[in-house]
Amino acid sequence: MATRTGSKTVLLVVDVQAGVVASAWQRDRVVANVAVAVDRARAAGVPIVWVQHNDDELRRDTPEWQWVPELKPLESESRIHKQFNSSFEETPLLSLLEHHGVSHIVLAGAASNWCIRATAYAALERGFDLTLVEDAHTTGDMELEPGRLVAAQSIVEDLNAVMRWISYPGRKSGVVHAAELSFGSPAVAA
Repeated sequence: MATRTGSKTVLLVVDVQAGVVASAWQRDRVVANVAVAVDRARAAGVPIVWVQHNDDELRRDTPEWQWVPELKPLESESRIHKQFNSSFEETPLLSLLEHHGVSHIVLAGAASNWCIRATAYAALERGFDLTLVEDAHTTGDMELEPGRLVAAQSIVEDLNAVMRWISYPGRKSGVVHAAELSFGSPAVAA
């Protein structure tokens, strides 16, 4: 059980922006799975928080900064703008979640090895339970040096394994497939 007060769940959709996922591994499948998570959250009345990155390489209001066309945040849904990998760093996210009594975060988005990983750890470190939608996050291949490549699929699989097995005192973490995401199920309920 989360160490946070409150009992609500939120879906956090991070950086599914045109420029972020343009060349991501299995982009279309992953974006479709994020859309499934969004639809299920809306149907269950679970709030959605949309997190959108901007920095020197991804400038605000450019075509690359925009959400992918398949995803449409509603006006009533919260939006957070960030400049660092973690969705919590120098943003109002923690205050927003505390105000709404959230103790459990369901996480989807991009990029798995940067903003999703940083946000997942930050959520757990701040006392939230966390469920990663294992087929609704992605990244691109990462070249460490010429001839040394870490495949995007391996990065995604690694993060899924970590979130399945990582342990924090008084908190739960886990993974779930988008098709099995039910905001009333024990796998997702805090």
